[in-house]
Amino acid sequence: MADSRDKATDQMKIWKQNRASQKLDTLTTGGGQPIADKLNLLTAGPRGPLLVQDVVFTDEMAHFDRERIPERVVHAKGAGAFGYFEVTHDITKYCKAKVFEHIGKTTPIAVRFSTVAGESGSADTVRDPRGFAVKFYTEEGNWDLTGNNTPVFFIRDAMLFPSFIHTQKRNPQTHMKDPDMVWDFWSLRPECLHQVSFLFSDRGLPDGYRHMNGYGSHTFKLVNAAGEPVYCKFHYKTDQGIKNMDVEVGERLAATSPDYAIGDLFNAIETGNFPSWTFYIQVMTFEQAERFQFNPFDLTKVWSHKEYPLIPVGRLVLNRNPVNYFAEVEQMAFDPSNMPPGIEASPDKMLQGRLFSYPDTHRHRLGANYLHIPVNCPYRARVAHYQRDGPMCMSDNQGGAPNYYPNSFSAPDCQPDCMESKFQTSPDVARYNSADDDNVTQVRTFFTQVLNDEERNRLCKNMAGSLKGAQLFIQKRMVANLQAVHPDYANRVQAYLNKFNAEAEKNSVHVYSRPGATAVTASSKI
Repeated sequence: MADSRDKATDQMKIWKQNRASQKLDTLTTGGGQPIADKLNLLTAGPRGPLLVQDVVFTDEMAHFDRERIPERVVHAKGAGAFGYFEVTHDITKYCKAKVFEHIGKTTPIAVRFSTVAGESGSADTVRDPRGFAVKFYTEEGNWDLTGNNTPVFFIRDAMLFPSFIHTQKRNPQTHMKDPDMVWDFWSLRPECLHQVSFLFSDRGLPDGYRHMNGYGSHTFKLVNAAGEPVYCKFHYKTDQGIKNMDVEVGERLAATSPDYAIGDLFNAIETGNFPSWTFYIQVMTFEQAERFQFNPFDLTKVWSHKEYPLIPVGRLVLNRNPVNYFAEVEQMAFDPSNMPPGIEASPDKMLQGRLFSYPDTHRHRLGANYLHIPVNCPYRARVAHYQRDGPMCMSDNQGGAPNYYPNSFSAPDCQPDCMESKFQTSPDVARYNSADDDNVTQVRTFFTQVLNDEERNRLCKNMAGSLKGAQLFIQKRMVANLQAVHPDYANRVQAYLNKFNAEAEKNSVHVYSRPGATAVTASSKI
């Protein structure tokens, strides 16, 4: 039995074997002083009190008290790995970024996969979108493509993001997951229908992280060397093939192996079975964007692959596990505003909101100098700016270089050739309500054309299995939203709700009074 253990389970044994006959390291304090005894406190007599001068204890305990950093509000449970991106096709006519400058070029990458709603200790085999964030360490600075395993999202306006995430977390009084909160929000905001349909389809429960696709999801802008811009979307398709998990298997693993996805990725890489993804872009010209039947910057919508075909670009390959999880995964920080010249933001309202929110989160969670942490450091670029000081400064703080701009002393200067592309805006400034911006057409296409009949049935069963936990008026509102998509969608979900609700009523516990006694009479005798 012990001989058949996987690499993740045998990590400690393998670490010892890799040391071979190396001499044991000397145990020290955090300050490097050798320790003579790590098992016994320094006390006045065998029963006496602890001495304050026991710095071996206080050094250890004080650090232990501070081991935890704030958990991510979303995407708390995750796995990470490292590898490279290789260009296989020329897209320089669209983008001048050096990461794409020639076929065969490789760029180091770091990837973090995650669930979205659960806490750090939650199971990773639950129905939930999966985060799929890629950090490219380019010579023009880091490029953080912070995506998911679905091409769309629940909302299109960043104003709604905190409230949406609150519904996915815990009830403020009971501290329990609350179906009323979840389905109340989803049913009140029909733009959620597309992502909710993805979520309760088979792809809402992927078999680990290796067998799922990734998407930049947002619309971005690419600019070539001539300054000509186009809009684009990023896709990374798994080379391992799509593989999803049966609901029953996911529930069993959530109880018996809650870190299944983390272990699956670790063991695959450790045994040399390096996962990879083929990287594509979709391209839309500004003229096509003006004629597009939907808002091309709407995160709840996709671009038709028939109208805007996938263009191959390269491959992502993961070939190294983290040496230490905390240092290289828990501290890993992705920031959508990290874009090298040639890749820019579009007017996508959700992307615009994330440009602020993500780095702000990292400064709270990791500190103002989070980019000094090795895993986040843009180590392939020469970093030079006028930011200084702050907690945990890990460098020479740029020495004696001027800390103000402009200056007359040969300090870092601007590079006009990296200027952002120009674009025009003409509309009035206002708070525009996009709640009813065609929330059903693409969902109808997904239900009737993308899924086969068995997949449609599983989607409806999965959805009803969750929706049944919400109050009846919320169930009715959600079914009415589905009716607007397609009558068959609504009817199937309603049929499963009727079945599940009838079973719940049948299995509920009833308290009967003795024959001939009314409930009031019975209660008066208590």
